[in-house]
Amino acid sequence: MPRDLDAARLDAIVSAVCARLDGQWLLIGGALVALWLEPRRVTEDVDLIGLGGSADERYALMELAAELGLPVEAVNSAADFFVRRISGWRGELVEWRRGARGVVYRPSATLFVLLKVPRLSEQDLADCLAAVEHGRRTGEVVDGARVARALSLLPAAADDEQSARRARLREALELR
Repeated sequence: MPRDLDAARLDAIVSAVCARLDGQWLLIGGALVALWLEPRRVTEDVDLIGLGGSADERYALMELAAELGLPVEAVNSAADFFVRRISGWRGELVEWRRGARGVVYRPSATLFVLLKVPRLSEQDLADCLAAVEHGRRTGEVVDGARVARALSLLPAAADDEQSARRARLREALELR
């Protein structure tokens, strides 16, 4: 049964990756939100991608999860499919944590929002709005034009709620 991971537990996991796993990693999703944007956020899994794209990285990550007492399903390295679909994603990585063996990156605020745009659930919208607010506070600007282009390329909204979430994101980006 999945369990909610809070910021303290997620921080321990990311610290263990930096200390015990070789290579470069990208943290996205709810785990990143809890550690970067909204510390009250909890998540069921850790979307962590080995930037080398190898099966060995995935296995090492699953081994580490098991050693930390997590079910292997609690670490999701399949999110690389979504990251690699975004043009120029490698240039949008920000070094976030460095340890004895590994480095964990996070997406730029723009890449983070672009990753959320296709689904844009209520939680995704809340995460995007947190990223936009983060940009206002820190100067790490979300590229509104790039996000608007991504929104315009999506198929028609499935329902009024999805349409309203898209409009809310556009509005938030225009307020800057």
